Amino acid sequence: MQKLVRVPIILVLCAALLTLAQPVAAASPGFVIVTWGDTLYGIAARYGTTINALIRANALPNANFIYTGQRLMIPPANSAPANVSTVGSVYTVVPGDTLATIAGRFGTTLSDLMRANGLYNPNFIYAGQRLNVPGRRVPFAPQPPTAPAQPPARGKPAYAPTAGKWIDIDISAQTITAYQGSAPLKSVLVSTGVAWHPTPIGHYAVYMKIAAQTMSGGYGAEAYYLPGVPWVMYFTGAYALHGTYWHHNFGTPMSHGCVNLTVADAKWFYDWAEIGTPVIVHP
Repeated sequence: MQKLVRVPIILVLCAALLTLAQPVAAASPGFVIVTWGDTLYGIAARYGTTINALIRANALPNANFIYTGQRLMIPPANSAPANVSTVGSVYTVVPGDTLATIAGRFGTTLSDLMRANGLYNPNFIYAGQRLNVPGRRVPFAPQPPTAPAQPPARGKPAYAPTAGKWIDIDISAQTITAYQGSAPLKSVLVSTGVAWHPTPIGHYAVYMKIAAQTMSGGYGAEAYYLPGVPWVMYFTGAYALHGTYWHHNFGTPMSHGCVNLTVADAKWFYDWAEIGTPVIVHP
């Protein structure tokens, strides 16, 4: 006759809880709720995925417009495209790259990239620089973006003032230039409107200046809420030049029609231009 062994109930419960606590490989997508300050780049890096995978999974029309409270699906790890490897690599920076976009593209983090390459400033990388990428998903042949690293040669608008201050916005070159008469004083890269939200072409003038304001709008996946947008100068209707803290992809159309500048560049133009300064926007 077998002897029954009594196991204390508490031990059985502990064993069951330990079993439940074991990590399970994610075979299905998860979800994240966007919080204030989140960017798609940061979410992609945090969850070991890519910006393109997030855009595909959530049918996002614009990588730079997500909003607080939005529910995003995180695709499962095994849903990476076939042209992706899982080993570390060396990546050569191409024109238009930023450290944030490289981190998002490779499914790593900004801090890991900086640590792996001894970088002290995330805003200074250069075309041709070789970066060690920590061992996560690495595209075999990343395609260089079409945006130039430096402002290209400018095309002059059909009409340009010959005296006084005026601002030239070149859509095709994605540049803004401050002129005094025929002399260019400052030219930098910007991000104008995307194809479905274009920046209006024409001859305008600065009609309102606001040091900082909240901007919001759009519907559904395109809705956005951006507090504290700095150095805003309206030139026609609701279209403005302004500082941009939520992306660093200048040189590529990114906006809902406004002209995005770095915060520092926006302040320079804000301090330089007066109400009534002509603004010429041309292809």
